[in-house]
Amino acid sequence: MLEVRNIAFAYRANKVLRDVSFVVSPGETVSVVGDNGAGKTTLLRILATIMMPDAGSVRVDGHDALKAPLRFRRELGYLQENPSLYEDMSVKSYLYYRARLKGEPEKRIRRRIGEASETCRITDIMQKQIRSLSFGLKKRVALADAILLRPRVILLDDVLAGLDRTMRDAAGEIISSVAAFSSVIVTGHELMDLARWSTRFLVLDKGRIEATIPAAGLDAATVVGRVDAALKGGPR
Repeated sequence: MLEVRNIAFAYRANKVLRDVSFVVSPGETVSVVGDNGAGKTTLLRILATIMMPDAGSVRVDGHDALKAPLRFRRELGYLQENPSLYEDMSVKSYLYYRARLKGEPEKRIRRRIGEASETCRITDIMQKQIRSLSFGLKKRVALADAILLRPRVILLDDVLAGLDRTMRDAAGEIISSVAAFSSVIVTGHELMDLARWSTRFLVLDKGRIEATIPAAGLDAATVVGRVDAALKGGPR
Protein backbone atom coordinates (compact mmCIF):
# COMPACT_ATOMS: atom_id res chain seq x y z
CA MET A 1 0.00 0.00 0.00
CA LEU A 2 1.19 3.50 -0.89
CA GLU A 3 0.34 6.23 1.61
CA VAL A 4 0.99 9.87 0.69
CA ARG A 5 0.55 12.33 3.54
CA ASN A 6 0.60 16.14 3.48
CA ILE A 7 3.12 16.54 0.67
CA ALA A 8 4.18 20.13 0.03
CA PHE A 9 6.75 21.43 -2.42
CA ALA A 10 7.74 24.88 -3.69
CA TYR A 11 10.13 26.31 -6.23
CA ARG A 12 11.21 29.43 -4.39
CA ALA A 13 7.98 31.39 -3.94
CA ASN A 14 5.97 29.17 -6.30
CA LYS A 15 3.99 26.60 -4.30
CA VAL A 16 3.76 23.63 -6.62
CA LEU A 17 2.15 21.11 -4.23
CA ARG A 18 0.04 21.95 -1.18
CA ASP A 19 -0.89 19.40 1.46
CA VAL A 20 -1.40 16.48 -0.96
CA SER A 21 -2.65 13.30 0.72
CA PHE A 22 -4.08 10.04 -0.63
CA VAL A 23 -3.74 6.25 -0.37
CA VAL A 24 -3.43 3.70 -3.18
CA SER A 25 -3.92 0.01 -2.40
CA PRO A 26 -2.64 -2.93 -4.48
CA GLY A 27 -5.14 -3.61 -7.24
CA GLU A 28 -5.93 0.09 -7.71
CA THR A 29 -5.04 2.28 -10.67
CA VAL A 30 -5.36 5.93 -9.73
CA SER A 31 -5.23 8.61 -12.41
CA VAL A 32 -3.92 12.03 -11.38
CA VAL A 33 -5.25 14.65 -13.79
CA GLY A 34 -5.14 18.40 -14.08
CA ASP A 35 -4.12 21.25 -16.32
CA ASN A 36 -0.51 21.75 -17.37
CA GLY A 37 1.37 23.16 -14.39
CA ALA A 38 -0.97 21.60 -11.84
CA GLY A 39 1.92 19.69 -10.25
CA LYS A 40 1.39 16.17 -11.63
CA THR A 41 4.95 15.48 -12.78
CA THR A 42 6.45 17.02 -9.64
CA LEU A 43 4.23 14.79 -7.53
CA LEU A 44 5.37 11.65 -9.36
CA ARG A 45 9.03 12.67 -9.08
CA ILE A 46 8.60 13.03 -5.33
CA LEU A 47 6.86 9.66 -5.09
CA ALA A 48 9.76 8.19 -7.08
CA THR A 49 12.19 9.78 -4.55
CA ILE A 50 13.91 11.70 -7.34
CA MET A 51 12.92 14.93 -5.58
CA MET A 52 12.45 15.54 -1.87
CA PRO A 53 9.35 17.44 -0.65
CA ASP A 54 9.46 20.40 1.71
CA ALA A 55 7.01 18.59 3.98
CA GLY A 56 5.04 15.35 4.17
CA SER A 57 5.72 11.63 3.93
CA VAL A 58 5.55 8.77 1.44
CA ARG A 59 5.13 5.32 2.98
CA VAL A 60 5.04 1.91 1.31
CA ASP A 61 3.66 -0.89 3.44
CA GLY A 62 4.35 1.25 6.48
CA HIS A 63 7.99 2.05 5.60
CA ASP A 64 9.07 5.66 5.02
CA ALA A 65 10.31 5.77 1.41
CA LEU A 66 11.80 9.26 1.72
CA LYS A 67 14.08 8.21 4.58
CA ALA A 68 15.35 5.13 2.75
CA PRO A 69 15.02 5.97 -0.98
CA LEU A 70 17.53 3.42 -2.27
CA ARG A 71 15.73 0.59 -0.51
CA PHE A 72 12.37 1.82 -1.76
CA ARG A 73 13.46 2.03 -5.40
CA ARG A 74 13.79 -1.75 -5.44
CA GLU A 75 9.99 -1.81 -4.97
CA LEU A 76 9.31 0.94 -7.52
CA GLY A 77 8.61 1.04 -11.22
CA TYR A 78 8.79 4.51 -12.76
CA LEU A 79 8.10 5.60 -16.33
CA GLN A 80 9.05 9.20 -17.05
CA GLU A 81 7.10 11.38 -19.44
CA ASN A 82 9.96 11.21 -21.96
CA PRO A 83 11.84 8.01 -21.13
CA SER A 84 15.43 7.75 -22.29
CA LEU A 85 16.63 4.35 -23.51
CA TYR A 86 20.05 3.10 -24.61
CA GLU A 87 19.41 3.16 -28.34
CA ASP A 88 22.47 1.09 -29.32
CA MET A 89 21.30 -1.88 -27.23
CA SER A 90 18.91 -4.60 -28.28
CA VAL A 91 15.65 -4.74 -26.33
CA LYS A 92 16.74 -7.95 -24.59
CA SER A 93 20.17 -6.57 -23.65
CA TYR A 94 18.61 -3.39 -22.34
CA LEU A 95 16.13 -5.20 -20.10
CA TYR A 96 18.88 -7.51 -18.86
CA TYR A 97 21.07 -4.49 -18.05
CA ARG A 98 18.19 -2.80 -16.22
CA ALA A 99 17.41 -5.91 -14.18
CA ARG A 100 21.06 -6.19 -13.10
CA LEU A 101 21.15 -2.48 -12.28
CA LYS A 102 18.10 -2.90 -10.05
CA GLY A 103 19.83 -5.70 -8.16
CA GLU A 104 17.83 -8.68 -9.39
CA PRO A 105 19.62 -12.02 -8.78
CA GLU A 106 20.98 -13.56 -11.96
CA LYS A 107 18.90 -16.73 -11.56
CA ARG A 108 15.64 -14.74 -11.77
CA ILE A 109 16.50 -12.28 -14.54
CA ARG A 110 15.52 -14.50 -17.47
CA ARG A 111 12.10 -15.17 -15.95
CA ARG A 112 11.53 -11.49 -15.15
CA ILE A 113 12.40 -10.46 -18.70
CA GLY A 114 10.13 -13.15 -20.13
CA GLU A 115 7.19 -12.07 -17.97
CA ALA A 116 7.62 -8.36 -18.72
CA SER A 117 8.09 -8.88 -22.45
CA GLU A 118 4.99 -11.06 -22.70
CA THR A 119 2.91 -8.60 -20.67
CA CYS A 120 4.04 -5.67 -22.84
CA ARG A 121 3.78 -7.69 -26.08
CA ILE A 122 7.35 -7.13 -27.18
CA THR A 123 8.56 -10.75 -27.42
CA ASP A 124 8.88 -10.47 -31.20
CA ILE A 125 11.25 -7.47 -31.05
CA MET A 126 13.62 -8.63 -28.30
CA GLN A 127 16.60 -8.95 -30.68
CA LYS A 128 16.00 -5.62 -32.40
CA GLN A 129 18.10 -2.57 -31.73
CA ILE A 130 16.13 0.02 -29.79
CA ARG A 131 16.99 2.82 -32.21
CA SER A 132 15.13 0.95 -34.97
CA LEU A 133 11.82 0.93 -33.09
CA SER A 134 8.84 3.26 -33.47
CA PHE A 135 7.95 5.69 -30.69
CA GLY A 136 5.11 3.47 -29.53
CA LEU A 137 7.30 0.36 -29.32
CA LYS A 138 9.98 2.29 -27.45
CA LYS A 139 7.35 3.28 -24.93
CA ARG A 140 6.38 -0.38 -24.54
CA VAL A 141 10.02 -1.22 -23.85
CA ALA A 142 10.15 1.54 -21.23
CA LEU A 143 6.94 0.18 -19.70
CA ALA A 144 8.47 -3.32 -19.61
CA ASP A 145 11.39 -1.82 -17.72
CA ALA A 146 9.01 -0.16 -15.24
CA ILE A 147 7.23 -3.44 -14.43
CA LEU A 148 10.31 -5.67 -14.76
CA LEU A 149 10.66 -6.70 -11.12
CA ARG A 150 6.93 -6.78 -10.32
CA PRO A 151 7.25 -3.65 -8.13
CA ARG A 152 4.80 -2.80 -5.36
CA VAL A 153 4.37 0.75 -6.70
CA ILE A 154 4.23 1.74 -10.37
CA LEU A 155 4.32 5.42 -11.42
CA LEU A 156 3.55 6.25 -15.06
CA ASP A 157 3.85 9.87 -16.15
CA ASP A 158 1.79 10.82 -19.22
CA VAL A 159 1.85 7.18 -20.24
CA LEU A 160 -0.51 7.51 -23.24
CA ALA A 161 1.03 10.65 -24.78
CA GLY A 162 1.98 10.20 -28.43
CA LEU A 163 0.37 6.78 -28.81
CA ASP A 164 -2.17 5.90 -31.48
CA ARG A 165 -5.52 4.26 -30.74
CA THR A 166 -4.19 0.69 -30.95
CA MET A 167 -1.21 1.47 -28.73
CA ARG A 168 -3.43 3.23 -26.17
CA ASP A 169 -5.71 0.21 -25.94
CA ALA A 170 -2.70 -2.07 -25.53
CA ALA A 171 -1.22 0.17 -22.83
CA GLY A 172 -4.52 0.09 -20.96
CA GLU A 173 -4.57 -3.70 -20.99
CA ILE A 174 -0.96 -3.84 -19.78
CA ILE A 175 -1.64 -1.45 -16.91
CA SER A 176 -4.79 -3.31 -15.91
CA SER A 177 -2.83 -6.56 -15.72
CA VAL A 178 0.02 -5.19 -13.60
CA ALA A 179 -2.41 -3.53 -11.18
CA ALA A 180 -3.17 -7.00 -9.87
CA PHE A 181 0.12 -6.95 -7.95
CA SER A 182 0.90 -3.22 -7.64
CA SER A 183 -0.41 0.15 -6.55
CA VAL A 184 -0.48 2.07 -9.84
CA ILE A 185 -0.54 5.84 -10.34
CA VAL A 186 -0.76 7.35 -13.82
CA THR A 187 -0.98 10.89 -15.13
CA GLY A 188 -2.34 12.04 -18.46
CA HIS A 189 -4.84 14.09 -20.41
CA GLU A 190 -6.60 11.29 -22.31
CA LEU A 191 -9.57 11.15 -19.96
CA MET A 192 -11.75 8.75 -21.91
CA ASP A 193 -8.92 6.22 -22.17
CA LEU A 194 -7.94 6.59 -18.52
CA ALA A 195 -11.56 6.20 -17.41
CA ARG A 196 -11.79 2.76 -19.01
CA TRP A 197 -9.30 1.19 -16.61
CA SER A 198 -8.75 3.56 -13.68
CA THR A 199 -10.40 2.83 -10.35
CA ARG A 200 -10.26 6.43 -9.19
CA PHE A 201 -9.35 9.95 -10.37
CA LEU A 202 -7.58 12.61 -8.33
CA VAL A 203 -8.11 16.10 -9.76
CA LEU A 204 -5.08 18.28 -9.06
CA ASP A 205 -5.49 22.04 -9.34
CA LYS A 206 -2.81 24.56 -8.38
CA GLY A 207 -1.05 21.96 -6.30
CA ARG A 208 -4.08 20.77 -4.34
CA ILE A 209 -6.32 17.74 -4.74
CA GLU A 210 -9.64 19.42 -5.42
CA ALA A 211 -11.69 16.29 -6.07
CA THR A 212 -11.57 12.51 -5.75
CA ILE A 213 -13.81 10.77 -8.27
CA PRO A 214 -14.49 7.02 -8.20
CA ALA A 215 -14.39 5.30 -11.57
CA ALA A 216 -14.70 1.59 -10.84
CA GLY A 217 -18.00 0.18 -12.06
CA LEU A 218 -19.03 3.35 -13.91
CA ASP A 219 -19.10 3.87 -17.66
CA ALA A 220 -16.27 5.99 -19.04
CA ALA A 221 -18.52 8.82 -20.27
CA THR A 222 -20.00 9.34 -16.80
CA VAL A 223 -16.57 9.41 -15.20
CA VAL A 224 -15.20 11.84 -17.78
CA GLY A 225 -18.18 14.12 -17.25
CA ARG A 226 -17.48 14.27 -13.53
CA VAL A 227 -13.76 14.82 -14.06
CA ASP A 228 -14.41 17.58 -16.60
CA ALA A 229 -16.75 19.30 -14.18
CA ALA A 230 -14.15 19.10 -11.42
CA LEU A 231 -11.43 20.47 -13.71
CA LYS A 232 -13.68 23.42 -14.53
CA GLY A 233 -14.55 23.98 -10.88
CA GLY A 234 -18.19 22.92 -11.24
CA PRO A 235 -20.33 20.42 -9.31
CA ARG A 236 -19.08 16.83 -9.13
